[in-house]
Amino acid sequence: MKITEVKQRAFAMPLTSPSYPRGPYRFVNREFFVVTYRTDPAALRAMVPEPLLPAGDLVKFEFIRMPDSTGFGDYTESGQVIPVTWKGKPGTYQIAMYLDDESPIAGGREIWGFPKKLARPHLRVEADTLLGTLDYGPVRIATGSMGYKHRALDAKQVLAGLRQPNYLLKIIPDVDCSPRICELVEYGLDDLVVKGAWEGPAALELHAHALAPVAALPVLEVISGTHIITDLTLGLGRVVHDYLKR
Repeated sequence: MKITEVKQRAFAMPLTSPSYPRGPYRFVNREFFVVTYRTDPAALRAMVPEPLLPAGDLVKFEFIRMPDSTGFGDYTESGQVIPVTWKGKPGTYQIAMYLDDESPIAGGREIWGFPKKLARPHLRVEADTLLGTLDYGPVRIATGSMGYKHRALDAKQVLAGLRQPNYLLKIIPDVDCSPRICELVEYGLDDLVVKGAWEGPAALELHAHALAPVAALPVLEVISGTHIITDLTLGLGRVVHDYLKR
């Protein structure tokens, strides 16, 4: 294979059989279950990298079903998201995400810098309850529950929240394990369609784990539970801050 051909074909690994296709990526009937809770402000500040700033003491714990996603297939993920501000404007910062599918783990980490790890999240309806669980290996580290579709939410307000910018810390090491790329990346959700949105009584339980420290941001008070079904396109990102640039 000639050098020019390598340059033309290279966008993901392995070179001859990439783990995912080129983006952007469309998601149909993407289902969110989000528990918003209050946590320890000092622990929260320690998780957020400058120049982002925490927008308070809230955390969003998400369980997400993606039954139909371009190139990534059918999978589920779970993780913690912190409301932040960037230059005074509201957004969110992803701390960690746990998935059950190799392709979006590879694509998410390599393209945007999503902090994805392999685990076993689940989201399902059990009788009158929307139930989200997250297992890391054999250990249950998160359980979220919500009354199923108790009250409808205003779709316009939900849409406005989904349109906020999102931030990631993308880190790619050099061959000597020093950081070759260390960037703050912004991405957004495009072509959004809110098919339904509800709220209800919610609860969240987190457990300690050495390699999946979701309980490092403890649940002090549950604020809300929301359930949203959408179609959307995951937009490609842009670098807003380069930590290695002099």
